[in-house]
Amino acid sequence: MKTMHQPSQDLQERAILVQVITPRQRREEAEESIRELERLADTAGVTVVGVITQRLPSPTKAYLIGEGKLEEIQFACRHADANVVIVDNDLSAMQVNNLDLSLGIRVIDRTELILQIFARRASSSESQTQVELAQLEHLVKRIPVSSEQQRFKGGIGMRGPGESPLKLRKDPMRRRIKDLKVKLEAIRNQRQRTRGRNAWPMVSLVGYTNAGKSTLLNALAGADAYVDDRLFATLDTKTRLVYLAENRQILLSDTVGFIRNLPHGLVASFRSTLDVAAQSDVLLIVVDAGHAHIDDHLAVVAGTLREIKADRVPALTVLNKWDCVTDPERQAALLAQMPDAIPISARTGTGLDHLKTAILAYLP
Repeated sequence: MKTMHQPSQDLQERAILVQVITPRQRREEAEESIRELERLADTAGVTVVGVITQRLPSPTKAYLIGEGKLEEIQFACRHADANVVIVDNDLSAMQVNNLDLSLGIRVIDRTELILQIFARRASSSESQTQVELAQLEHLVKRIPVSSEQQRFKGGIGMRGPGESPLKLRKDPMRRRIKDLKVKLEAIRNQRQRTRGRNAWPMVSLVGYTNAGKSTLLNALAGADAYVDDRLFATLDTKTRLVYLAENRQILLSDTVGFIRNLPHGLVASFRSTLDVAAQSDVLLIVVDAGHAHIDDHLAVVAGTLREIKADRVPALTVLNKWDCVTDPERQAALLAQMPDAIPISARTGTGLDHLKTAILAYLP
């Protein structure tokens, strides 16, 4: 039987979440971000045992947090028997190293946590290649400059291509990065050639993670896409033929979900996958109608679509999980805010016929 302190990858990880709030962040935005980080930790199989936040005019260069708050985190880690600290803010290589040495346990930031989730969820050869590329590009910036700066072994963030950073050198890693980019570019070119031979219009599902895109794909296509009430349940693009009306079919693709502060390296690495959206005839922007921060989610989606050059594709907003919106005033407010949106419930099937009619009207 393993004890709590044995260095095993099967060890149940217990995390303290840390967040620095800057003046440019709204209170609601900061609260939503830390709740989202807790869900990301749960997706990674980590038990959250405490949350510590600090307001600062600007993050400190050495630790991100103030030294007094550092002592508070040290005490909280000992008291809660935590073996990992997850920081909501992006950390520099120096800050990671300083926090590692000061706390004596593994410290990762939001970006590294998302990369680890992607590494666990990638199942196809393409998505595994994309994740490896993103991890290596992130790791190149984190290689310690001396043996004294070795990161602690074990824990999330130490699996995948970056398990032993001290045994690697940047040149071999950069060669591997170059090879992965060539491989993904070939996949991208092949997809573009295949796209040109499609006999049916292409429609892509895009949206914030956990908005219900895979459930909608299943509902419209009778597909068997994996569905889970967690962030980033699926990474691999799934495309199915959907019958909208007599003699009218479309190819419907599900894409990886977006999230606030999605690491730029991930967006770049998943370019070949996200190109499906940019090359579509119509986008269905799937929104969780029951979520309290729809505006923030829509802003993240719009920003990511601009980044992947898909913002000019005709788009139809779909208010999914409409069955969760029981307040008539809330329903009226959402429809007034988005008068062209289609309210549906992919889970119950409500509104799907209306959605099919709306898609037909958008098609060339």
